[in-house]
Amino acid sequence: MNDADTFFDAARRLLEAGTPFAMVSVIKAQAPASAHPGDKAIVTAEGDVHGWVGGGCAQPVVVRTVRQVLADGRARLIRIAPTTAGPEKDLGEVMEFGMACHSGGTLELFVDPVLPHAQLVVIGSSPVAASLTQLAPRVGFAVTLVAHEADAATYPDAQRVIPSDSVEVVRPQVAAGAWVVVTTQGRRDLQALRLALALQARQISFVASARKAQVLKAALVASGAQADAVAAIVAPAGYPMAASTPEEIALSVLAAVVSNRRGALAQAARSPAIAAEPGPTAAASAAQTATHSAPTSCCGGAAPGQEA
Repeated sequence: MNDADTFFDAARRLLEAGTPFAMVSVIKAQAPASAHPGDKAIVTAEGDVHGWVGGGCAQPVVVRTVRQVLADGRARLIRIAPTTAGPEKDLGEVMEFGMACHSGGTLELFVDPVLPHAQLVVIGSSPVAASLTQLAPRVGFAVTLVAHEADAATYPDAQRVIPSDSVEVVRPQVAAGAWVVVTTQGRRDLQALRLALALQARQISFVASARKAQVLKAALVASGAQADAVAAIVAPAGYPMAASTPEEIALSVLAAVVSNRRGALAQAARSPAIAAEPGPTAAASAAQTATHSAPTSCCGGAAPGQEA
């Protein structure tokens, strides 16, 4: 297998596994640097390097930068030079780093993030659910539609349709950290909410009026659900707007999910422990909910086809 095969095979495997990575390319090299213009590598946040962009002097800076670009999704141009005073210097279009060893040479590298699609799980077979499966892929989400006896042909834009809302059936098929929207609108509401709580979601949103959400949340807690996890459910879901059609409600809900996701990415970029998207925790979910759900939903009142 030649170098190109190794490079593209690594990229394919990481994409199939849903693992974020960065493509790092050498743009300019000044001797005695060991890399050359055109050299490239696939680099993960864990520091796995597939390819060649320089030896031990360059790799710590490359891995550090990769973690940053995977956290905020922004590509970066970096220069590693022996003459730089101090560990890091912002030159506007390029970040310059001091060489970590004494071998000399200068490298300029372009670090480009490759992020897997965020996962959105839509639970329910309502008209709002159908609209979400149509809209969400257009803003970068891979959608899994989950509903009792769902027909896959009804949701052609969904990446996957699971025709069951059983926890035992669905949970093994959904990775932790997805964004979950429950939009059952009167059909198997409690079952859907119990499933959502079992999915280790990054955030759960519930399309319902405030009154209905309050009643169902109380029922969940009474049946043994963890109180803080129930309290973190965003309900009513969405941004406040005069939405009345299923398409408008779906737009409002999706806008709030996108805002929350981007806020989480920005927070990760500021954190010293950087990951592509921070994993879900009860505390993080509650904090994100408090930050991003301050506006009341478009769905605070009953919409057509939606139970209050």
